[in-house]
Amino acid sequence: MGRELHPVQRRLLDALRDNHDAPLTIRELQELLDLSSTSLVIHHLRQLEKRGYLKRNPFNPRDYQVITDGPERQFTYLNLYGLARCGPHGTILDGNPIDRVAVPSRLLSFSADEAFLVQAKGDSMAPRINEGDLVIARRTNTVDSGAVVVCVNAGEALIKKLHHQGDRWILVSNNPAYEPLLAAPEDFRVVGEVRAIMSHRVQ
Repeated sequence: MGRELHPVQRRLLDALRDNHDAPLTIRELQELLDLSSTSLVIHHLRQLEKRGYLKRNPFNPRDYQVITDGPERQFTYLNLYGLARCGPHGTILDGNPIDRVAVPSRLLSFSADEAFLVQAKGDSMAPRINEGDLVIARRTNTVDSGAVVVCVNAGEALIKKLHHQGDRWILVSNNPAYEPLLAAPEDFRVVGEVRAIMSHRVQ
């Protein structure tokens, strides 16, 4: 499969992989590869995406995942976000990721271009989700009642289980020490649905 790639595409793929922790702009890629225009970079990026070597977020050109075929399994690089305060009407995906992490593609039951990682904090979702765990989520703004989600409530980024009650959402913790929260009427949004958990604990 690699032999089918244009030489520029092979160099571009190497550049993306080498700089996955600090993604380059289109202009920086053009200069690094000594190409004549940014449109040429965009053309080859689209070809890599079409051939399955690259997944890109259409809303953020620096948010991408390089697909690496290994001898045993396939890995995808996903952006990792922390649960930082977002401010009014913001989401954790508005800011820059704190890291990029290689995740076995077998953990994704959906398209990799919809996936992102969140590093959990606190013990409100223990014992299922613990401090420092990496949570794989699928980007979505709508979920069914009972789903575990990454959400923003009154500017605070949270991982909670959602329950629908009348015309309001209730945010529920797994840990019974934490009381349920009512979703803020003017500043609540779902960012993604939790689909898998990678524990940081040594088994």
